[in-house]
Amino acid sequence: MDTTHTETSGGLSTAEVAERVAAGKTNAFTPDSSRSAWNIVRANVFTLFNGIVFACFFILFLVGRWQDALFGFAAFANAIIGSVQEFRAKAALDRLALLSAPHARVLRAGFEGEIAPAEVVLDELLVLRAGDQVPADADVISARGLQIDESMLTGESDPVDKHPGDEALSGSVVVAGEGAARVTRVGVDSYANRFAGEAKRFSLVSSELRSSINRVLKWVGWGIGPIGLLVFNAQVMVAGGYATAFTTGAWVQAVVNTIASLTAMIPLGLVLMTSIAFAVGATKLARRQVLVNELPAVEGLARVDVVCLDKTGTLTIGEIVFDAAHPLAAARDAATDGWHGALAWYAASPDANATARSMRDAYPVDSARRAAAYIPFSSARKWSAVAFDGSSETWIMGAPEMVFGDAATSGSTELGRSVTTLAETGRRTLVLARSAVSLSEADVEAERLPQDVQPMLVLTFREHVRPDAAQTLEYFRQQGVGIRIISGDNPRTVAAIAREVGVDASEGFDARALPETEAELAEVLEQHTVFGRVTPEQKKRMVTALQSRGHTVAMTGDGVNDALAIKAADIGIAMNSGSPATKAVARLVLLDGQFSHLPDVVAEGRQVIANIERVSMLFLTKTAYATGLAILFGALVLEFPFLPRQLSITDGLTIGIPAFFLALMPNAARYMPGFLRRSLSFAIPAGIVIALGLTWYTFVATGIGVSEDQLRTGATIILAIVGIWVLAVLSRPLNRYKVLVVGAMFIGLVLVFTLPAARTFFALVDPGEELAFALTGITIVMISCIEVVRLVHRRLLASTGAPRTAPSTAGRPGSRSSTTGRIATTVVAVLAYATGFLSTGIGILVLLSRYEGETDERLALSVVGAAIALFGLLTVTLAAGLRRGSGLSRLLISIFLGVLTLLSVLVVVSSEEWDWGATVTALGGVVIIVLLWTPPVARGFRQIGHSSMADPPHAA
Repeated sequence: MDTTHTETSGGLSTAEVAERVAAGKTNAFTPDSSRSAWNIVRANVFTLFNGIVFACFFILFLVGRWQDALFGFAAFANAIIGSVQEFRAKAALDRLALLSAPHARVLRAGFEGEIAPAEVVLDELLVLRAGDQVPADADVISARGLQIDESMLTGESDPVDKHPGDEALSGSVVVAGEGAARVTRVGVDSYANRFAGEAKRFSLVSSELRSSINRVLKWVGWGIGPIGLLVFNAQVMVAGGYATAFTTGAWVQAVVNTIASLTAMIPLGLVLMTSIAFAVGATKLARRQVLVNELPAVEGLARVDVVCLDKTGTLTIGEIVFDAAHPLAAARDAATDGWHGALAWYAASPDANATARSMRDAYPVDSARRAAAYIPFSSARKWSAVAFDGSSETWIMGAPEMVFGDAATSGSTELGRSVTTLAETGRRTLVLARSAVSLSEADVEAERLPQDVQPMLVLTFREHVRPDAAQTLEYFRQQGVGIRIISGDNPRTVAAIAREVGVDASEGFDARALPETEAELAEVLEQHTVFGRVTPEQKKRMVTALQSRGHTVAMTGDGVNDALAIKAADIGIAMNSGSPATKAVARLVLLDGQFSHLPDVVAEGRQVIANIERVSMLFLTKTAYATGLAILFGALVLEFPFLPRQLSITDGLTIGIPAFFLALMPNAARYMPGFLRRSLSFAIPAGIVIALGLTWYTFVATGIGVSEDQLRTGATIILAIVGIWVLAVLSRPLNRYKVLVVGAMFIGLVLVFTLPAARTFFALVDPGEELAFALTGITIVMISCIEVVRLVHRRLLASTGAPRTAPSTAGRPGSRSSTTGRIATTVVAVLAYATGFLSTGIGILVLLSRYEGETDERLALSVVGAAIALFGLLTVTLAAGLRRGSGLSRLLISIFLGVLTLLSVLVVVSSEEWDWGATVTALGGVVIIVLLWTPPVARGFRQIGHSSMADPPHAA
C-alpha cells in the first residue's frame, strides 16, 4: 500500500484523494436513518400469524372451498398496505435525515473544508474541534486540550484526554479542545459501522402499544394449537365420528369449521393498524419539519410526564450576544491594554465557542499574540486559561463560581455582588481574571489554575428568548407535564430566563450542591424546577434519577453537552442547529429548530395511542369471543355456527374497515399507563357476552329444528348487529364523522344481506319467522349486556384516577332548579335508551320480514328495517350525551327520533295488522322530542357550540 502523503500540515493532495477514491478506500458506509426495506417486508409479511393464515388459506384452496378463503386476501392486503405505508414513511424520513446529516471537517491541499462523512478517505487529515463527531477511526497527530467522549461506544461517561499517538474512534465526540488526526480505518473496517450508526437506525424504542400487542399475539399463538385440535375433534364428532367423517367426506366441513374458528381468533388488523398509525404520524410530523428517527417515538412523547429542557438553544434561540464588560477594582486600577488584548485573543481563538466569538466586534485583534501555554475550555470545568509569549501573567476566562467558588456569589465581595446583581437580570455572566504567575507545564498537564488569581471583569451576555417558548411551556403545564430547566449557566441567570417564559422559579438550584446518590438526587428533582451550573454528566444523572421515580422523561437540547442526557432519556429531542452527535442519538429532530413543534408531537402521539387503544378493543373483543366460541363449541361438541366467508363479513364491516378510519381520527385524549389492562377489561367481558349469546342462540336454533344454513345465517345476523353495536359503543362520543362511519358500515351490512349475489355467495338464507323472533330477542339481550359492560368499564377507568371532564349544568350548583334539571335529563335519557333498544329490535324484524314479502317489496322493507335499526342504534349511542347536558346530543337525538317516528308511522300504515311495537316507538319518539325542548329538561342542556361531546381526557 502506498501510504506516502504530503506535509502533515497540508493534508492529502487532490491527486491522493482521487487515487484512494478509485481504490475504494472511502468511508462510504451510510447506515439507514430508518428501517431497511428487508426489515419492513419481514415485519409485515413473515410473521407467525401470517404463516398460520396463509396455511389455512392454502388448505381451503386444496379442499376446493375457495369461497371461504377470503380472509387470506385480507391478510395479503394487510401485509401490502402495511409495507407500502412504512416504505412511504421511510422515504420521507430518509430525505429529511439526509438534510440533517453531519459533516466532517478535513484538511486537503492546505485548505480546510467540510465534506460528507462518506467522502472521507484513508489517510485523510481530520480537523477536530469541540462538538464534532469523529467520522472514521484515526490516530491523533496533534492535540491542544483535546478531550473526546467515547460513551456512545464504550459506556464510559467521562471524557478521555487524547494526546498524539492515541486512537480516536469513529462515532466518538469531541467535547473540548482541538486537534488533528490521521484516518486509519474507513468503510466496513471502521469501528463506527458496528456501533456508531446504531443511533441513527430504526431501533426498538420503548413502546407500550407494541409490547402489549406482542404479548396478546403470544398468548393467542400458544392457544391456537390446542384449541384448534379441540374444535376439530368436536366438528368430526358432530359429523358422526372419525370413521364416518373420513368415509363420507364430512371431514372437509370439519376442516372448514376449524379454520373459521382459528382465523377468527387472530387479531390480524391490529398490528397493521398500529404500523399504519405510527407511519402516518411520522409522515405528518415530517411535513411539520420534525424528523422521527424511530416510528414508535411518535407514541413515546405522548407518554412523557417530565420534559427536561436545556436553556440555551431550546428556551432561547441560542445566539449569544455580547452585552458589556463590567470592570472591577483590579481592572480599574490596571491598564486596559492588558485585558483588552486578552479578550481579543479569546474571541479570535480557533477553538473559540459561540460565547467567546460574540466579543469579536467589541474587541478586535490589534496585534497578534502567541500563546505560550494554554488550557482550552472544558464544559466540565467551565474555564480556560492562557499565558502569552513575553509575558509573565496568565489570563483566565470562565464561569465565576468555577473560578472563584463561593466568593463569586457572596455578598461580602465585590465580585459576588456584581455577579449576583447582573445574573438576576437574566444575563449570562463570565469572569475575566488575571494571575501574575505564568502557566507552567505542570499547570497545563493537571489543568489547574495558577496561584493568586484576581477578578478583573465581569462579562455579561444576552440570549434571545424564543417567542414561542412561553406558549409551549404553558401547554405542557396545562397537560400536567412536569418541566425541569437545566443549564450550565449561573442558576440566577437560568431562573431569570425561566421567569421570563412563565415558569414559577424564585431562584435556580446550584448543581454543585446536588447529592451524589440517585435517591437523594431524585428527591431534589421532585422539589425544584430550575438548575444551573449543571455538567453533562449531571444532566444524564438527572434524567436517570427521574426515571428511577417512574417518570417517562423527554430531554431536549442542541449542544454536545446534552448528548449523554438525550441518549439516556426515554425520548431524546434535538434541535437541527445542534451538534451532529446530539442529533445522532436523538429520537426526534426539530429540523427548523422551532420549540413550538413539541405540542404537535405530543398531540400526534396522543392521537396514535388513544386511537389504537380504541381500535384494539374492537380487535381484542373479536379475539375474545372467537376464543370463547371455539372453547365452548369444542367442549359442548357443537357444530361451529359460521363459515369462514361469513366471518369475513363481520370482520370487514364491523372491525377492519371502520378501524382504519378510527385509527387516523383526531384524538386529544391524555395518555394513561395500562393500555392492555384497559383494553382487555372491556374486550374480555364483551367477548364472553357475545360467545355466550351465540351459544344460547345455537341451542335455541337447534331446538327449533332449523337447517344448518338458517342457523349460520341467524348467527351471522346476530354477530353483525352486535359487532356494529360494539363499534358504536367504542366510537363514543359520536360526532358527524363517526356517525358516517358507523352508518356506512351498517348500510354495507344491509346490502350484503339484501343483494341476491351477495346472499348467494355468503350462503345467507331466510331464517324463518320463529328464528327471526328468537334471534331478535337474543340480540337485544346481548346489546343490553354490552351496554352494561361498557358502563362498568368506564366506572372502572374513573376509579383508577383518570381525569375526567366534569359536565356543567345550567343554574347554580346545588340549586333546586339545577337538581330538577339533572333528574329530568336523566329520566329522558332512560326513555331514549328504551326507545332506541325497542327501535333496534323492530328494525331487525322488519328487515327479516322481507323474506315473506313480494319481490318488489323486499328492497323497501330492507331499507325501512335497516333505517329503523340504525337510528335506534344511534339513539342509544347518543343517550349518554343527554345525561351530560350535551346540546349536540339533544339536537341529533331529536333528528333521529323524528326520522324513527316517521318510519314507525310508515310501518303501521303499511302493515296489514296493527303493529304495536312501531306504535310505541312513534309515540315514544314524539314524547321524548317534546320533553327535550320544553322546561325543565331544556334548561339542563348547554348550547350546541359548547357541547361536551369530547372524550374524557383518558385513553379509553
